[in-house]
Order: sequence, then structure tokens, then C-alpha cells
Amino acid sequence: MRILVADKLPAHVADTLRAARHEVRLEPDLTAATLPEAVGGVDVLVVRSTKVTADTVRAADALRLVVRAGSGTDTIDCDEATRCGVLVANVPGANALAVAELTMGLLLAVDRAIPDATAELRAGRWDKKRFSAVGRGLHGRRLGIVGLGGIGLAVAERAAAFGMSLVALEKGSRSAEASRRIDALGIRLVPDLVALAAEVDVLTLHVPLATGTEGLVGAEVLDALQPGILLNTSRAEVVDTEALLARLDDGSLSAGLDVFPDEPGSGTAEWRSPLAAHPRVVGTHHIGASTEQAQDAVARGVVEVVTAFAGGELRNVVNQPATAESAP
Repeated sequence: MRILVADKLPAHVADTLRAARHEVRLEPDLTAATLPEAVGGVDVLVVRSTKVTADTVRAADALRLVVRAGSGTDTIDCDEATRCGVLVANVPGANALAVAELTMGLLLAVDRAIPDATAELRAGRWDKKRFSAVGRGLHGRRLGIVGLGGIGLAVAERAAAFGMSLVALEKGSRSAEASRRIDALGIRLVPDLVALAAEVDVLTLHVPLATGTEGLVGAEVLDALQPGILLNTSRAEVVDTEALLARLDDGSLSAGLDVFPDEPGSGTAEWRSPLAAHPRVVGTHHIGASTEQAQDAVARGVVEVVTAFAGGELRNVVNQPATAESAP
């Protein structure tokens, strides 16, 4: 098969696929704008951060499979892929620990004002008086978790080690293993999101972007949370941006964000965001999954998905094109 890898992935991805007699092109500098020109004749497209637009899908005359090197597929126009008979697959769960680690890092950074303190030191200013007064501490604080999948549970385990009290949003059904971990961690389940926000000091979001989660955290939820901290390492669209900005402006909330509305469709770009520039926000560049450990795990998952597809097996497919072929 002809495979285009349009983002930087560990070298062993191409090595393994080439050893299986696939033709592999590595073009990690492609962007959403230039990708349509590169997909002609390609059977399989592998992306991580690069957006796959409808133009790309329509320009790909031979494309049968798009593999997202990660869990979320909202950067891929899955509707257009479905219409064009193109399968979309992901690699879920491989980055859970990395995202959980960043979530805790953002929480500590917000609580102790670590970025501001670092900036003052780099500017040659010593202000122990100011920064001695900012941290509330984590022990005994209440953490509300929205989304108890692999990432949410990994966050819960780490927060428990800090002595935080754990509360989470209930949902209809869970696996036996998830239920066991919830019981072992002593997580209390609450059926209503507003009620959950009202009783916690920190609210952390770990849900995929879908019809039922877009705008999930709106003004009512944020009003219930204040004063507190919002952490979002899932997708920006889960939160009402204007409502969040209003709470940040009035000083009732702080936030740790790894995701932002209208993020650039490439790895580097000039970009401005009122959220990213806000003094009550600690932000990172959508790097939750960007550790060496996580990327190695994701890369292995990509190889498994492509290898299975080459053998006629579909793995982790998230759409159902009526005309898609299941084998090369």
C-alpha cells in the first residue's frame, strides 16, 4: 500500500511498515492547506495534529483509510470521509498517562502560580512575599472529574496521591474494571454536572468532542464552580469560551488549558487567542499526548491499525462508510 505520514512520528513507524513492503512517504511539514496537494494516489493517510479537511478527502483519489495517531478525530472531517467511502481509525488510550500527567502539572502550575514566578525570576525580580500568598494547596481539596475513561481514571489516581477528594460525573454504564478502579479510589459519583461543579474546588474535563459534549460546560456550570479552577486537556469546544472568559475577567475562576478554540492547523504558526493571553490562564500548546513514552505507544498503535487493514481487518474504525472496502 502507499502510505503518507503527514506528521512527525517515531522512525520505527516507517521502518516497520517498509519492512512489510509498504511504500511510505514521510512529509511532516504538511499543513491543512497543503495536504490536499499531497494525497493523490495515497491509500492510507496517517496524521497526528494536521487537520484533514473535506478538500483533502475529496482530493485523495485512492484514499481508503485515515489513521489519527491519537484518540480524538475531531481534526478530521469524518462526515466527508464517510460520504467518500473512506474509513477513519484512531489509536485510543495510548496517551492516557501523558495527558493525566500534564493535567496534574497544569493544576500545580495554576495553584502555585509557577509560570508567573518563573517569569519574575527571569526578569531579575525576587518577590517571595507575593508568591508565598498565592497557593491554596491540593491536599484535602475536592476534584471533580468529567469523563472517567482511561485519562480521567489516571488523573484520579494521581490526584488521590496528592490527598485530594474525588467526585465524578455519573454515566449509564461502565466496564467491570472501570467500576473496580472507581471503588478502589473512593470516587463519589454525582448524576448532575451543575451539582458536581457546585461542590468541587477544581473541575477537570476528559471527554471527547461529540454532539453531546459540545458546549457541555457553559455559564451555569462555571457559575456553580466559582471560585475555583477549570482544567481542560480534552477539546476546547467542550467549554463555552465566552462564558469562561467572563469568569476569568471577573476573577472568580482560573484555568489550566492545553486546548484552545481555533488552534492552528499546523505545528507552528503566528496565533493570538484571548484565552491564551489571559493572566488567569496557564496554557500549553495542545501537547497533552506529546511525551516520548506516549508517542512510542501511539506509534505502535498506528502500525497495528495499518497492518490489520492490510490483512483485511478493521481496528478502531470510528465511521461506517457504505462503500468502504475492508481490505486492500
